[in-house]
Amino acid sequence: MLDYDREAAVYDATRGGEPRAAAAAAAVLSLVPTAARSLLDIGCGTGLVTERLHRPGLRVIGVDSSAGMARIAARRVGDVVLADVRRLPLPAASVDVVSAVWLLHLVRDARAVVAEVARVLRPGGVFIATVDKDAGHDVGCDIDAVLEPYRTAEAYDRAERIEEFGAEHGLIPAGAARFIGHGQGRSPRSTAQALLRGEYASRLAARGAVAELLAARLTGLPGADEPRPDPRFRLLALRRVGREPVGQSGASAIPSPS
Repeated sequence: MLDYDREAAVYDATRGGEPRAAAAAAAVLSLVPTAARSLLDIGCGTGLVTERLHRPGLRVIGVDSSAGMARIAARRVGDVVLADVRRLPLPAASVDVVSAVWLLHLVRDARAVVAEVARVLRPGGVFIATVDKDAGHDVGCDIDAVLEPYRTAEAYDRAERIEEFGAEHGLIPAGAARFIGHGQGRSPRSTAQALLRGEYASRLAARGAVAELLAARLTGLPGADEPRPDPRFRLLALRRVGREPVGQSGASAIPSPS
């Protein structure tokens, strides 16, 4: 796992920057109910996506557990809370929408995150999250051919897994969207480096000597430093069952960050 306090200063520049953030935010907003008045963006990172989730009448608050990330996000978003996303400092049934962009693939205990999201969502509220993040990078290129024999079905953010966790807490499928991860096309060398850092731990059965062998094969591919096509990411929307429509209680229940 990366040290996100240290990574904060270079995070945006190494993750596709504004074009990727704009595409992600537009896709999230396409799934936000028109009547929604409050949105909580958990795992908001530097706030590059979060600041683009604003629209008239919608209050947006970011949450992140990294102080380094939260400091940068606060300059962009204004309302940012430093907190563990598994223990949100919010009352039950207090928000209309919770979004999680590029978060669940990092969280081994995604069930606890989904449970907490369900707790803070109002009846009729919507949880919008990226799923199958690593699979989004499968673009049919030579990198995929090298990695294919070592793929597992154990990704933390596998869509079926998140839907199952949601069903346990009254969240039902309510839509989906896709967007391009601009500037995120992998090169064989960058993939090899990520593999050796353990960034594919939940997706690839490759450790130790096997990972080193795969890394050598990747860096030996033609054009090892040339990015392959950009990934295409998927968003899943889950709605909390209940009769109260979103937007009915306003956003006053959300505490302002201290």
